[in-house]
Amino acid sequence: MDKIKKLAKTLALQNAVKHEGKANPKALIGGVLGSFPEAKTQMKEVIKIINESTTEVNKLSLEEQENLLRKERPDFDKKEKKEGLKPLPEAEERKVVMRFEPSPSGPLHVGHAYPLSLNLEYSKMYKGKFILRISDTNPDNIDPGAYEAIQRDAEWLAEDEIAEVIIQSDNMEKYYKYAVELFKKGKLYVCTCDSEKFKEYKLKGEECPCRNLSLEENKERWIKMKDIHHGYKPGEAVVRYKSSMTHKNPAMRDFAVFRINETRHPRQENKYRLWPMMNFTVSIDDMDEGMTHTLRGKDHADNAKKQAMIHEDFGFKTPIAISVGRINFEGFPVSCSKTKVRINSGEFEGWNDVRIPFLPALRRRGYQPEALRKYAVQVGVTKNDKTVHIKDYYKQLNALNKELIDPVSNRYFFVEEPIKIIVKNSDYKEIELDLHPDNKKGGRLFFTNNNFYIPKKDFENTKEGEVIRLIDCMTIKKIKDKEFEFIKNKYEKNDTTKLIQWLPVGDDEKELGTKLIDTKIIMPDNSIIKGLSERTIKKLATGTIIQFQRLGFCKLDQTIGETKVFCFGHK
Repeated sequence: MDKIKKLAKTLALQNAVKHEGKANPKALIGGVLGSFPEAKTQMKEVIKIINESTTEVNKLSLEEQENLLRKERPDFDKKEKKEGLKPLPEAEERKVVMRFEPSPSGPLHVGHAYPLSLNLEYSKMYKGKFILRISDTNPDNIDPGAYEAIQRDAEWLAEDEIAEVIIQSDNMEKYYKYAVELFKKGKLYVCTCDSEKFKEYKLKGEECPCRNLSLEENKERWIKMKDIHHGYKPGEAVVRYKSSMTHKNPAMRDFAVFRINETRHPRQENKYRLWPMMNFTVSIDDMDEGMTHTLRGKDHADNAKKQAMIHEDFGFKTPIAISVGRINFEGFPVSCSKTKVRINSGEFEGWNDVRIPFLPALRRRGYQPEALRKYAVQVGVTKNDKTVHIKDYYKQLNALNKELIDPVSNRYFFVEEPIKIIVKNSDYKEIELDLHPDNKKGGRLFFTNNNFYIPKKDFENTKEGEVIRLIDCMTIKKIKDKEFEFIKNKYEKNDTTKLIQWLPVGDDEKELGTKLIDTKIIMPDNSIIKGLSERTIKKLATGTIIQFQRLGFCKLDQTIGETKVFCFGHK
């Protein structure tokens, strides 16, 4: 145990240094057991040592942890601390402020999880601030339910590391106030030119007649844009930012920052008709919130430049813009609008349908937020677009998720489409199996006689005369049909006998308390497999993640009467 204590301390220091001073005890179990496999028989003591080592290490500062690690590991290189994301340019600890800004068109999906995770992990890396900002100043593309869904999804993915949630439409008066200031600075004007005519001006690099209006006339037009009764109609006037009509990039020439839209807003109703456009709201919010760095798709490169112009007018140092490529998913259109159509048509049951790669569905299946964040960090910050088939994405995500849930998921038996067999010469006995092979000894009590349930597939694939092994129970041989013969109890590690899932059957089940549990499992294609599970799962709480042996990880979705309904995650 002294050697285990020493190793646990070293592993805790390594883990803490890699995670900005906070070691995770769950991450140490594999390392300890890998070096001392015989310790599996003393898991309670091992877990206690790991927890004590982690607590001791986490009380130290990051600098103290690094110094201790160098003493125990002379080969320690501080670069270990920097594994994962590359450093941010000009970043200072506790001063970094970053944000993620989705539109409320629906819940978040795996495409959103990538940039959200990068922004969050950078904020955490520098002990900074992460802001969720919902961009809802375009009334035409808003799902009323998305406000709550986005916040719920983001808080789940960020594990409550969000410092502030901002909804832009709640700040309309603030945007108007800043617009008035820019009018006074001569940087905005109300343009009533026909849109096609303005395109001609822009392409030719010529100024439109509205560009040099007086402040007083712009004020009158601004008021008229707000007036729902006597003002301009939608499309008749826009507010433009006076950049340059000769800019080498036509997209940068006097871009629009406000427009009229009379669509009823689900949050503000008909309170406003003059709406700021994305580049204006982002500029003002980034300035007010003290944003230091922005990380978003490379398609926003021109927008970053437009926002920098507005920031310069207010003397604000524009955030350092970092562009990332897009992850294009093949095999499923990761789109709120397209998926919403399929939900409304009845093809999918809702946003938590297990077939779709949206966060409510992933959460329902038992995926952990840390797994999604780790995926984003592994992809990293790159300007290159990445094409990933959804099956390959899940394959990588499954591996990351398994690392997190395998050490803490109890094991149970599930028999799909059970077939009752009789085993001759099998005596009544009690068997106690482990809830977890590494850290939860015992806890699963079975009472057996000579009757068992085995899965229909295994029954049909077992030939007469074939020897099979009921897992952790006994070895038997098929005689004919549903009759088997007892061979032995003992099991050698190098035994190659086919392993079969099983459950006990007996006329005295009620007296013994071994009544089996009717179980349904919703598979990733939304099909349902049915069978029986051991009685031990009866008291599981909804949301518990377990592993059905030889099937995979499942999350308890609901209990209907005496039936337990699970969602399958992965193997």
